[in-house]
Amino acid sequence: MAQGISLNLNYSIGFITFILSVAVLFFWIFLNQKPGIGTALNALIVAIMIDVCIRFVQTPDNYLSQIFLAIFAVFTVGLGGGIYLVANLGPGPRDGLMIGLQEKTHFPIAIVRTFLEITVVFLGWYLGGIVGVGTLLFVFGIGPAVALGLFIVKKFFN
Repeated sequence: MAQGISLNLNYSIGFITFILSVAVLFFWIFLNQKPGIGTALNALIVAIMIDVCIRFVQTPDNYLSQIFLAIFAVFTVGLGGGIYLVANLGPGPRDGLMIGLQEKTHFPIAIVRTFLEITVVFLGWYLGGIVGVGTLLFVFGIGPAVALGLFIVKKFFN
């Protein structure tokens, strides 16, 4: 979604991601979520790293390497989410939305996160963003990866 908005407003994807993160915090009001230092740091660090990586990190030339990197990234983000959500320093804006919706609906985390990602990707595609294999791997993989990350962290570190 950030890419689609970025294409239409001519701001960086990282900046748009930050603005979207702040906008998502509005929905927390209805979900009884409480921000913490992790919430602010997540919004800021994710936005900065998106712009830094787009500018300085090269995409692998080999298609198989691209797929491997995308799958590895999904699991890394899922495990990272498990670590910082269990640390109770405040979830990132999207993770707080996911947790709040999960608590209200009682659906599994994996389903709630996947629904959120499908919605966001559809809006981004409608606005002109690119939906490729990596996007689809993230959309359908991040919910289960976060659920797995939470399971692993709670099992081994709680």
